[in-house]
Amino acid sequence: MEPQKVLMRKLNIKMTEKDYNPEQKNAKAMKKQQKAVEAKIEAPKKQESTAEKEDKVNKEKIVEKNKAPKEGIPSDKEVEGKEKPVEKKPVKGTDKPKERKSEAMVDIRNAPVSTKYAVAICKHLNGKEIDKAIEELEQVKLKKKAIPMTGEIPHRKGKMMSGRFPVRSAEQFITILKSLKANAIVNEIEEPVLVEAIANQASRPYGRFGRVKRKRTHIKFVAKSKINKKSKASRDVYPNGHKPLKSESESSSKDSRGGKK
Repeated sequence: MEPQKVLMRKLNIKMTEKDYNPEQKNAKAMKKQQKAVEAKIEAPKKQESTAEKEDKVNKEKIVEKNKAPKEGIPSDKEVEGKEKPVEKKPVKGTDKPKERKSEAMVDIRNAPVSTKYAVAICKHLNGKEIDKAIEELEQVKLKKKAIPMTGEIPHRKGKMMSGRFPVRSAEQFITILKSLKANAIVNEIEEPVLVEAIANQASRPYGRFGRVKRKRTHIKFVAKSKINKKSKASRDVYPNGHKPLKSESESSSKDSRGGKK
């Protein structure tokens, strides 16, 4: 008798684990039996747990019946179900009326601008509207309009003698004037005009290696609403709005006092 493996090879039949390992079958059967036994043991435990839950539910119902509210008195659940009215707390600062400011101000410290150029620009812009001042500085950036300056400086075209085109300083002043315009809008100032334009020399820090001192300037702008101050003053003093002409007697008396012939 030939062994089983040799016969299987001759017949070209593929062998599996079940064919040559019978112990594996016994092991699987034992595992199944163990699982069945465990399932039988756990089944009564589950039944007991469901019974315990039912008992707890019944006890809770009995307690709720005993705690039932009397007629006309709402229970705790009913009170919780109703939405309580929300009390609005007063916000700080809302009671006081907002004070309207009559002016807008910008105070820049240690701006990287030459003090000489800053003084000339402030002198040129003082008394002008903010929008007009920004337009003029934009033309200075393009070197179409010069800032009038004193000293040994070449003459320029236009209604001026000598002047220059401080491009970097103009860029700094444009940003400052834009922030001033924003402040004027917040303060509700209509047609803001530059009333104060001040430039002062600041402390100059040393540059790299301590060879050069950098240029620094304090710049301050104050803007107010546009008012015809001259016309207002003349209306208060003179009813017609203009000064009366001098009489010949008044002019002759002044000449005699002054010793004019």
